[in-house]
Amino acid sequence: MEKQQPLNEPAEEKSSKWKQWVKRFGIGGIIFFTVKGIITSTLIYFLGKNFWTVISNYFTTIFD
Repeated sequence: MEKQQPLNEPAEEKSSKWKQWVKRFGIGGIIFFTVKGIITSTLIYFLGKNFWTVISNYFTTIFD
């Protein structure tokens, strides 16, 4: 009789997340999303900190 291999064994090892992301987006895409995230985080931090001050000054200068 022949030995049967278990069905639960993966055929190949999973590649790392970085390799999957590089395949999907490319180097330019990864750089783009990283820079976009940094800019978005910075804007949220500074605008959230002074949000009402910035908005009130904006509307004050419009109606003057």
